[in-house]
Parts: sequence; structure tokens; C-alpha cells
Amino acid sequence: MGIFDKLRNEFIDIIEWTDSSADTIVWKFPRYQNEIKMNAKLTVRESQVAVFMNEGKIADVFQPGMYTLTTQNMPILTTLQGWKYGFNSPFKADVFFISMRQFTNQKWGTKNPVMLRDAEFGPVRLRAFGSYAFRVKDAAQFLKEIAATNPEYTVDGINEQLRNLAVSRGMDAIAETKIPVLDLAAKYDEVSLLITEKIRPEFNELGLELTKFLIENISLPPEVEEALDKRSSMGIVGNLGAYAQFQAANAMEKAAENPSGGGLAAAGLGAGMGAAMMGQVGNVFQNNQGNQQPAAGGPGVPPPLPGTEPFFVAVDGKQAGPYNMDQLRQLAASGGLQHQTLVWKTGMAAWAAASAVPELAPVLATIPPPLP
Repeated sequence: MGIFDKLRNEFIDIIEWTDSSADTIVWKFPRYQNEIKMNAKLTVRESQVAVFMNEGKIADVFQPGMYTLTTQNMPILTTLQGWKYGFNSPFKADVFFISMRQFTNQKWGTKNPVMLRDAEFGPVRLRAFGSYAFRVKDAAQFLKEIAATNPEYTVDGINEQLRNLAVSRGMDAIAETKIPVLDLAAKYDEVSLLITEKIRPEFNELGLELTKFLIENISLPPEVEEALDKRSSMGIVGNLGAYAQFQAANAMEKAAENPSGGGLAAAGLGAGMGAAMMGQVGNVFQNNQGNQQPAAGGPGVPPPLPGTEPFFVAVDGKQAGPYNMDQLRQLAASGGLQHQTLVWKTGMAAWAAASAVPELAPVLATIPPPLP
């Protein structure tokens, strides 16, 4: 190799970056001690920007395209170098390539539960997580504010700061919406948009643009979710009496599948448990009625004689009673019991008009007919 070839190799005449990574934001062209030759070729590909820096100061910024470097297309660097017009000697400058593409599927999430006040449940602790996407909006500003003179800067270098912004400002936005906890799942899109608008300015300050912010899940502590599950189950069961009958019937059916004597005994036990459950449920309902008499059949109290079961009467849209036959006659005499009055007693499938119940015919017979 001749001396002229050796000198020629010290000059850089092609500057480009072929990005094969998925997470590199900034890459510094490895100039080392070599000088960039005037009229060198600069290739900036789509989704890239090239920034020339001179002695720590940002000079010229090149958008996608192919350039022949001259003093004409490097006006700022020309001024910083103090070149005279038409000066064509090699020069030294740091060249940074910045990726302008989107960096997607960046994860965010709360490390610890965040305390919020809910209108229905009071103070609650929430966890949330999701994903976001961003890209460089202003290459020079990002280089100045974040990457500085690092020869290579990746997503990992800034992800922690961006995640902290997302969590801090995001949970503030959730609290400000005043949306009930139980309704948050139906409003993820709405809340995501609010969080995006809240943290976008802070991304812009770093030369970045927040392009997407998604909430994947907002959850309560396990013990609270368990309590909500029980509450939902009670709402689905609805009629506790019917549920008790259903459970007892299931127990009897399963026990009857066992042909041994133990199965039959278990079936009887299941029937007894079902009856006991029904009795307890009935007592609860009766005790909840402010104007009810104690249920018969308690300790030391014999059950009513056949045919003498008391009736309940609908008075002014409310359940009253129970009344025995003498009390019903008095009620009829005072006008509280009419032919169309709804009544019910044990054994009836539903409430019915008094005139439709044969047992009340003697009572209704004491009601005088309307005046002519």
C-alpha cells in the first residue's frame, strides 16, 4: 500500500446507518480519528435523522435522503468551523443517527397498589398495567436532553423514566375522573385518552411523542375481589328460599344415586337439612316484618291444627297478619277484608283474592251487601 492510499483511507467518504436492532434510538457514527472528507456521501434512510455535532454543539440536522456534504448544505457547521466560502479541506464532526420510528409494546404498571377514594366503596387500593408506544419527535432536542454524547442509546435507557411518568400521571388521571371502580372496566378507552392528554406534554419536553397509551387491566386487591364475587353470587341467587330448596334437591339426588343404605340415609338427611334451611329462611323473613307475630312451631309451642293455618292479608299494599278466622271476621266487619282483597297462607302457590278461597266463604258471608 502506497503512502497516498494510506492517506486516502484516513478520510471518510460514506456515512450511513443500517439499523438491524429493534430497540436502538441513537447511534453514533464511528469516526474515531478519521476525518470526514468534503463532498462525502451521507445517506439518511426513512425513519432516520442525522445530526452533526461540533465540539458538543448541535449543528446541522439532515432529514431522510442522500446528500453530498458541502459548505452549502452544512451552514451551521460551516459557521461553527469558521470556514471561508468554498473551503474544501476534510473536517471533524460527530455524526449521530436518531431512529424516528415507533417503539411499540412498551410495558407500564404499578409496582405497588395505589390508594384512591371511591364513591361506593370508600378508600380502595388499585393496581393497573398496560402498554404504550412512543417515537422521537425532535431529534436535536432528544439528543440534547437525554442521549447527550452516548455512542449508543437504547429504549432501556429511558423506559424506566417513561414508565414512572405513565404510572404517576395515569393514576392521577384515574382519580380525577371520579369514575366508580366497578365502571372502570367499561371505560378503558376513555380513561386511556385522558391519561394520554395528561402525560403527552411531558413526553414532548424530552423530544418524544406519545403515540399510543393502553390500559389492559385495573384490579382490586384479591380480598376485595373475593368479597365482590360473593356479593355478585348473592345477587344472582336472588330468592334464598328457592336456592335452599334447590341445594336440598341436589343433595337428595346425589345421595339417591348411591344404592347402599348409606345413600338412602344420606337422602333423608339431605331432605331434613333442606327443610331446616327453609324453616330458618322463613324465620328470617318473618322477623324482618315489623308488624308480624312470632312464627309458630318454636320450642314448646305446638303447630296449628289442620285447617286453622292463619292467613296473611294485603292491606294498603303491605303484608299484614297472620290472622286467624276470628280476627279475619273482625277485619271483614271493619271493612279491612273485602271479596277482592288479596290473601295468602301456607300451602298456597301465590296470593289470591279472598273470594277465590273456599275457606273464607263463611267470613265473607258476614260482609253486608252494598247499599241500594
